Amino acid sequence: MHHHQFYIDGQWTAPAGAARRDVIDPASEAPVASIAMGSAADVERAVAAARAAFPAFAATSREVRLDLLARIGAAYKKRFDDIAQAISAEMGAPFKMLASGAQAASGLGHFRAAAAALQDFSFDKAHGATRIVREPIGVCALVTPWNWPANQMACKIAPALAAGCTMVLKPSELAPLSAVVLAEILDEAGVPAGVFNLVNGDGEGVGAALAAHPEVDMISFTGSTRAGRLVMKAAADTLKKVALELGGKSANILLDDADFPKAVKHGVLTLMLNSGQNCNAPSRLLVPAERIDEVEALAAAALAKIVVGDPRADATTMGPLANAAQFRRVQQFIEAGIAEGARLVAGGPGRPDGIERGFFARPTIFSRVSGGMTIAREEIFGPVLSILPYRDEEDAIRIANDTPYGLSGYVSSGDLERARRVARRLRSGNVHLNGAPVDTTAPFGGYKQSGLGREWGAWGLEEFLETKAILGYGA
Repeated sequence: MHHHQFYIDGQWTAPAGAARRDVIDPASEAPVASIAMGSAADVERAVAAARAAFPAFAATSREVRLDLLARIGAAYKKRFDDIAQAISAEMGAPFKMLASGAQAASGLGHFRAAAAALQDFSFDKAHGATRIVREPIGVCALVTPWNWPANQMACKIAPALAAGCTMVLKPSELAPLSAVVLAEILDEAGVPAGVFNLVNGDGEGVGAALAAHPEVDMISFTGSTRAGRLVMKAAADTLKKVALELGGKSANILLDDADFPKAVKHGVLTLMLNSGQNCNAPSRLLVPAERIDEVEALAAAALAKIVVGDPRADATTMGPLANAAQFRRVQQFIEAGIAEGARLVAGGPGRPDGIERGFFARPTIFSRVSGGMTIAREEIFGPVLSILPYRDEEDAIRIANDTPYGLSGYVSSGDLERARRVARRLRSGNVHLNGAPVDTTAPFGGYKQSGLGREWGAWGLEEFLETKAILGYGA
């Protein structure tokens, strides 16, 4: 176990300082481990290692990087249960259904997707007498959140490696255990010294130092929109590239010809997945005003099937919120919904019946929500669904776009062409039609205050490249 060490220049090494932080199991509120907390001095060592390793790694061939990604995939499979156990312990995802079945699996999926993108990616092509060359951008700072740890680490690390970049990872200090396991995996796979570095710590002590560091060429950040603004400000003086995947308040439009029993159930369960802690969660359910009674009944029935409890129990489908701050935040939003006059269909404040400890929130549904209410405007990041009525298709599109966010959207219709037409008018980076799942080979990212740039697949690889034009090359 390397919880009190950092991985720098191919070695597990002691931190510069002695600061420690407990990692809290959100189901019990008890510490499960402690980690070392880094500082600017640790960032200096890690960035220096990445800078020194960059020229050689940037010069490696496609075949060398493909072989490296294959070795990482094999090592990841050997440690798959360790990753899943760490995720469940550090942020409360139900082990069988989510931590293993989705969270750990998504990390492996991104390494495979990056390898597939690298296989045929064009780094060098003719453009008349000019040659267009795509080159690795350099040293990259990767800052990841606590809600999908393996997914968010892998969807940055894998394309950065595929591109030929070197990197320093700062995972969330609230969910760092899976990052330690992943660093062990990368070490076992033989990632060259200095190419990947891990420094644990918080935003103030490590994240800000990475964002401002003059030897960091790019920062890729996933987190809240508020924190994204701080990252941009810290990076501004050095004019480094900034890629941001931020918050969302995604609309789920049920058109009047949709299969309502199927679409409402899917919308409720999708929102409640991972205790609602998903940046692309369909948190606003838009339905025809004349069918709102029907939708409320269907939504309540779907919610009743959710089993909240111990993440280690096989029957559990929803665990706790990931940390104490998030629990308090969700409670405040539920109280705001009640105070502002939304109809409480199910759930409410406090813990579920029979649960006295842990950061467990009651899965909650509000209906007859107006566009100006707090729960319709702000990202809650918890198991709270808002049902908003609309008059007609134009009104639904207007309501869906009436948000500062633009990460994802959802449309259900019995007429696929109609769903496609509505999707093209939504101002969001992703739109799911009739319950379509995520596609890790397609671009993921948002419009407006949901971020800058794209991740996943070939688009994720492109984020870590610079473009050079060599004029007169073919003359």
